[in-house]
Amino acid sequence: MTDAVPLNLFNSPLETGVRSVVLLETAYPRGFDLTQLTWLDHLVVHTADIDGPESLHPNIPQRNGELLVRRSLVEEGLTLMRRMHLIEAKFTADGIIYIAGEQAAPFVGLIRTDYGRTLKERASWLLGYVGERGLEHLHEVIATKIGRWTIEFQSDAKPAGGS
Repeated sequence: MTDAVPLNLFNSPLETGVRSVVLLETAYPRGFDLTQLTWLDHLVVHTADIDGPESLHPNIPQRNGELLVRRSLVEEGLTLMRRMHLIEAKFTADGIIYIAGEQAAPFVGLIRTDYGRTLKERASWLLGYVGERGLEHLHEVIATKIGRWTIEFQSDAKPAGGS
Protein backbone atom coordinates (compact mmCIF):
# COMPACT_ATOMS: atom_id res chain seq x y z
CA MET A 1 0.00 0.00 0.00
CA THR A 2 1.31 3.45 -0.85
CA ASP A 3 0.97 6.58 1.21
CA ALA A 4 -1.54 8.96 -0.30
CA VAL A 5 -0.15 12.33 -1.20
CA PRO A 6 -2.62 15.10 -0.37
CA LEU A 7 -3.89 16.88 -3.46
CA ASN A 8 -3.73 20.66 -3.21
CA LEU A 9 -6.30 22.16 -5.56
CA PHE A 10 -5.76 25.80 -4.60
CA ASN A 11 -2.98 27.42 -6.63
CA SER A 12 -2.38 24.16 -8.47
CA PRO A 13 -1.86 23.29 -12.12
CA LEU A 14 -5.34 21.74 -12.07
CA GLU A 15 -6.92 25.02 -10.92
CA THR A 16 -5.03 27.15 -13.45
CA GLY A 17 -5.60 24.55 -16.16
CA VAL A 18 -9.36 24.65 -15.66
CA ARG A 19 -9.29 28.45 -15.75
CA SER A 20 -7.29 28.30 -19.00
CA VAL A 21 -9.88 25.96 -20.52
CA VAL A 22 -12.66 28.36 -19.50
CA LEU A 23 -10.77 31.35 -20.90
CA LEU A 24 -9.88 29.61 -24.16
CA GLU A 25 -13.37 28.19 -24.66
CA THR A 26 -14.83 31.65 -24.07
CA ALA A 27 -12.37 33.14 -26.57
CA TYR A 28 -12.69 30.36 -29.18
CA PRO A 29 -11.52 30.33 -31.96
CA ARG A 30 -9.04 32.91 -30.73
CA GLY A 31 -5.92 31.68 -28.97
CA PHE A 32 -3.26 33.10 -26.68
CA ASP A 33 0.37 32.41 -25.86
CA LEU A 34 1.68 31.48 -22.41
CA THR A 35 2.41 35.05 -21.38
CA GLN A 36 -1.02 36.26 -22.42
CA LEU A 37 -2.72 33.34 -20.65
CA THR A 38 -0.73 34.09 -17.51
CA TRP A 39 -1.97 37.68 -17.59
CA LEU A 40 -5.54 36.57 -18.32
CA ASP A 41 -5.39 34.00 -15.53
CA HIS A 42 -4.37 36.71 -13.09
CA LEU A 43 -6.98 39.19 -14.27
CA VAL A 44 -9.88 36.74 -14.45
CA VAL A 45 -9.66 36.26 -10.68
CA HIS A 46 -8.79 39.92 -9.98
CA THR A 47 -11.26 41.72 -12.28
CA ALA A 48 -11.77 44.53 -9.78
CA ASP A 49 -8.14 45.51 -10.42
CA ILE A 50 -9.23 46.77 -13.83
CA ASP A 51 -12.49 48.34 -12.68
CA GLY A 52 -14.48 45.24 -13.56
CA PRO A 53 -16.87 43.13 -11.53
CA GLU A 54 -16.02 42.00 -8.02
CA SER A 55 -12.88 39.84 -7.98
CA LEU A 56 -13.21 36.09 -7.51
CA HIS A 57 -10.17 35.98 -5.24
CA PRO A 58 -9.43 38.32 -2.36
CA ASN A 59 -6.92 41.10 -2.70
CA ILE A 60 -3.86 40.29 -0.69
CA PRO A 61 -0.90 42.57 -0.01
CA GLN A 62 2.29 42.09 -1.98
CA ARG A 63 0.65 40.51 -5.03
CA ASN A 64 3.43 41.79 -7.30
CA GLY A 65 5.27 38.45 -7.28
CA GLU A 66 2.10 36.52 -8.01
CA LEU A 67 2.63 36.52 -11.78
CA LEU A 68 6.06 34.95 -11.41
CA VAL A 69 4.59 31.98 -9.55
CA ARG A 70 1.44 31.92 -11.65
CA ARG A 71 3.35 31.59 -14.93
CA SER A 72 4.78 28.17 -14.06
CA LEU A 73 1.41 27.02 -12.70
CA VAL A 74 -0.35 28.13 -15.89
CA GLU A 75 2.26 26.33 -17.97
CA GLU A 76 1.82 23.13 -15.94
CA GLY A 77 -1.95 23.55 -16.17
CA LEU A 78 -1.79 23.89 -19.95
CA THR A 79 0.27 20.70 -20.15
CA LEU A 80 -2.28 18.87 -18.00
CA MET A 81 -5.24 20.14 -20.03
CA ARG A 82 -3.47 19.21 -23.30
CA ARG A 83 -3.08 15.66 -21.98
CA MET A 84 -6.82 15.65 -21.35
CA HIS A 85 -7.45 16.93 -24.93
CA LEU A 86 -9.16 20.08 -23.64
CA ILE A 87 -6.54 22.46 -25.04
CA GLU A 88 -4.53 22.34 -28.27
CA ALA A 89 -1.16 23.94 -28.96
CA LYS A 90 -0.65 25.52 -32.38
CA PHE A 91 2.91 26.16 -33.49
CA THR A 92 3.08 29.44 -35.39
CA ALA A 93 5.77 31.80 -36.65
CA ASP A 94 5.09 33.89 -33.53
CA GLY A 95 5.46 30.93 -31.16
CA ILE A 96 3.07 28.54 -29.45
CA ILE A 97 -0.57 29.61 -29.32
CA TYR A 98 -3.08 27.71 -27.19
CA ILE A 99 -6.69 27.27 -28.26
CA ALA A 100 -9.68 25.41 -26.85
CA GLY A 101 -9.82 21.78 -27.92
CA GLU A 102 -12.84 19.91 -29.21
CA GLN A 103 -13.79 18.65 -25.74
CA ALA A 104 -13.48 22.07 -24.08
CA ALA A 105 -17.09 23.19 -24.67
CA PRO A 106 -18.69 20.07 -23.15
CA PHE A 107 -16.25 20.24 -20.23
CA VAL A 108 -16.96 23.92 -19.52
CA GLY A 109 -20.68 23.19 -19.79
CA LEU A 110 -20.34 20.75 -16.90
CA ILE A 111 -18.94 23.43 -14.59
CA ARG A 112 -22.01 24.38 -12.55
CA THR A 113 -20.84 25.41 -9.09
CA ASP A 114 -21.37 29.00 -7.96
CA TYR A 115 -17.64 29.63 -8.28
CA GLY A 116 -17.59 28.01 -11.72
CA ARG A 117 -20.52 30.05 -13.00
CA THR A 118 -18.93 33.22 -11.67
CA LEU A 119 -15.61 32.25 -13.28
CA LYS A 120 -17.34 31.85 -16.64
CA GLU A 121 -19.01 35.26 -16.21
CA ARG A 122 -15.66 36.87 -15.34
CA ALA A 123 -13.96 35.18 -18.31
CA SER A 124 -16.65 36.52 -20.63
CA TRP A 125 -16.35 40.00 -19.15
CA LEU A 126 -12.53 39.96 -19.31
CA LEU A 127 -12.38 38.76 -22.90
CA GLY A 128 -14.88 41.45 -23.86
CA TYR A 129 -12.66 43.99 -22.09
CA VAL A 130 -9.57 42.73 -23.95
CA GLY A 131 -11.49 42.52 -27.23
CA GLU A 132 -12.51 46.17 -26.99
CA ARG A 133 -9.09 47.44 -25.99
CA GLY A 134 -6.65 44.96 -27.58
CA LEU A 135 -3.74 42.93 -26.28
CA GLU A 136 -1.43 45.97 -26.24
CA HIS A 137 -3.75 47.48 -23.63
CA LEU A 138 -3.56 44.23 -21.64
CA HIS A 139 0.23 44.57 -21.62
CA GLU A 140 -0.09 48.16 -20.36
CA VAL A 141 -2.56 47.12 -17.64
CA ILE A 142 -0.22 44.44 -16.35
CA ALA A 143 2.73 46.84 -16.45
CA THR A 144 0.78 49.49 -14.56
CA LYS A 145 -1.08 47.31 -12.06
CA ILE A 146 1.48 44.63 -11.38
CA GLY A 147 4.74 46.32 -12.24
CA ARG A 148 7.14 46.46 -15.13
CA TRP A 149 9.74 44.42 -13.25
CA THR A 150 7.41 41.42 -13.27
CA ILE A 151 6.95 41.65 -17.03
CA GLU A 152 10.68 42.05 -17.61
CA PHE A 153 11.29 38.96 -15.48
CA GLN A 154 9.19 36.88 -17.85
CA SER A 155 11.50 35.70 -20.56
CA ASP A 156 9.17 35.85 -23.54
CA ALA A 157 6.95 38.73 -22.46
CA LYS A 158 6.13 41.12 -25.26
CA PRO A 159 3.32 43.47 -26.13
CA ALA A 160 1.92 40.49 -28.07
CA GLY A 161 -0.02 41.12 -31.21
CA GLY A 162 -2.10 38.03 -30.53
CA SER A 163 -3.65 35.59 -32.93
